[in-house]
Amino acid sequence: MITETRREVCRLHAELVRYDLVAWTAGNVSGRVPGEDLFVIKPSGVSYDELTPESMVVCDLDGKLVEGDHAPSSDTEAHAYVYRHMPEVGGVVHTHSTYATAWAARGEPIPCVLTAMADEFGGPIPVGPFALIGGDDIGRGIVKTLAGHRSRAVLMQNHGVFTIGESPKAAVKAAVMCEDVARTVHISRQLGRPVPIEPHHIDSLFDRYQNVYGQRSAK
Repeated sequence: MITETRREVCRLHAELVRYDLVAWTAGNVSGRVPGEDLFVIKPSGVSYDELTPESMVVCDLDGKLVEGDHAPSSDTEAHAYVYRHMPEVGGVVHTHSTYATAWAARGEPIPCVLTAMADEFGGPIPVGPFALIGGDDIGRGIVKTLAGHRSRAVLMQNHGVFTIGESPKAAVKAAVMCEDVARTVHISRQLGRPVPIEPHHIDSLFDRYQNVYGQRSAK
């Protein structure tokens, strides 16, 4: 499964570029290796157009290098902390996408004023604490902030976006949607005061999207 996870994580990095969520070598995707206490993550400082499945780095859940020819991402300890403390998470993504990171710079949650937000995030997108890069403080902030939230995204103050998902692909989708709603809500505020969605409507929208929407196998 390590080989398959490396391929998937490598492929998903191209989606960050495709959706204009990253600049230069910033940002990363990681994926938990099914059935193992391991995860795969982008190597540090390697350009997106140079990434290959073989260049992806394998780490244990303490963030220690297990397999690979490159040093792992500087955010590895944050990802590792999430995997240790959120066993349901199968993928983590980090970006500095423009609009969402602008909200992070303000230290302001993105209010739930769009049905797309209610669908994907089940409410506002919260802000996590300021934390220095390199240790597990960012991971601690992610886990603490998302506890009790349905949101799959958190805006780490003055830093950027971290998203989670049951798979790496789901975490990438959350990152794409986070930037999309951050942009739309920002534009809405330039036009006037956005109208909030009532909590009971948010609950209904979230339940429908998570449990009914899309193609589902017959019972």
